[in-house]
Amino acid sequence: MIVVTVPAYNEEKTIGKVIGDIKRVMQELRKPYSVLVVDDGSRDRTADIARGAGAKVVRHPLNYGLAEAFRTELKECVKLKADIIVHTDADGQYRAEEIPILIKAVEEGNDLVLGSRFLGRIESMPFTKRMGNRLFSRAISNIVGMRITDAQTGFRAFTGEIAREIPVRSSHTYTQEQIIRAVKEKYKVKEVPVTFLKREGKSRLIRNPFEYAIKAWINIFRVLRDYKPLKFFGVFGFGFLAVGLALGIWILSTLSTTGTVGGIPRVILSALFIITGVQIVLFGFLADMLRP
Repeated sequence: MIVVTVPAYNEEKTIGKVIGDIKRVMQELRKPYSVLVVDDGSRDRTADIARGAGAKVVRHPLNYGLAEAFRTELKECVKLKADIIVHTDADGQYRAEEIPILIKAVEEGNDLVLGSRFLGRIESMPFTKRMGNRLFSRAISNIVGMRITDAQTGFRAFTGEIAREIPVRSSHTYTQEQIIRAVKEKYKVKEVPVTFLKREGKSRLIRNPFEYAIKAWINIFRVLRDYKPLKFFGVFGFGFLAVGLALGIWILSTLSTTGTVGGIPRVILSALFIITGVQIVLFGFLADMLRP
């Protein structure tokens, strides 16, 4: 059984066509399938249109966000005993015709297949989002030790085992969490090129480019903090140590030339920087030891 999952929030203009395209492609594959739409508290007719188009619909009473919608998808797919899950978006920016590419890659023995927009063709993507995606992907590549070009992609396929064994916990970086945990637990991860189409209308996710950039950086820090704590805290800790030691060297230099330390506050400040740096580094070691 193949389950194609579609999270949706106020997508009444596109959800019908998206489901229709998915059904057409899946019928051509001649394999048992189901289309699952998780309506994340839409205030429009998204759920009604999805049901009318032939999809199974699960509704959230409120808008809980993409991470919670993804968790609901995983739970429902486990209930349906899905062998392969394909996750796509409701805005029509991913081509349903490329779903078989993802499915084939899973059938060839890969556990998690990512549809990479950066290996394929991008019709339209704001500069801030493009840069944010690249930074995220570089951070994830550093964490997992393999090249990932599109860690943010919403077009992916994975096995039922991944859905069962890797429940998503994060509320902000769930797309990256699935990749990181899959690699760490020795599942096979592969990227395939896909097309990213221009969205009709305005994006619901990027209203303010500056706000998006800030959130992207915050999420990158969260990922590094959670999965590379020694490196994350080590950078800050050694930064404080460097400042403290530089002040200490300056104080000793002043003492050797003038016979005074140049004021007690300098000594206290140097000591504070050094102590703080050591504490942050030790905290990084502790966090690394406790990391699952």
